[in-house]
Amino acid sequence: MVHSQSQSCPECRTSMLCVSVPDEYRDYAPDEARTVAFCPHCLTLESVATARAEEPNADEYDPDFRRVSDAFPTEPERAIPLALALGLCSSLATNRSAIESLLRAVERAGTDPLLVIDRLVADPEVEPAIDLERRQHQLEQLLY
Repeated sequence: MVHSQSQSCPECRTSMLCVSVPDEYRDYAPDEARTVAFCPHCLTLESVATARAEEPNADEYDPDFRRVSDAFPTEPERAIPLALALGLCSSLATNRSAIESLLRAVERAGTDPLLVIDRLVADPEVEPAIDLERRQHQLEQLLY
């Protein structure tokens, strides 16, 4: 059963992607949520309150990461840690180690996260809620 992806972004009102957070990334999710909502337009991330107490099936949410940008990875093992990292970028100082871990996970999965971020900054369809262009240099310093 695939759940609806109709939750609206609180920042820009775009329909958000509902994403099941794998156990290894749960500590990095807002409120350590099992499910997060990721905005494909402004890259806002928030927890999704689920009425069910049991763990959701990973198959229940099938987010179409192509809605974000052609530059954004579509494979969950790349896209989910990148979405979580972008969601944490609003407070780089507080989330430094989490962002670094998540970006390294994206790299291990075969995607250059800094290149993706560079392309997101250049994509006119993406309007990040944070100053992603300014964060770009800071993220580069985290990784190198």
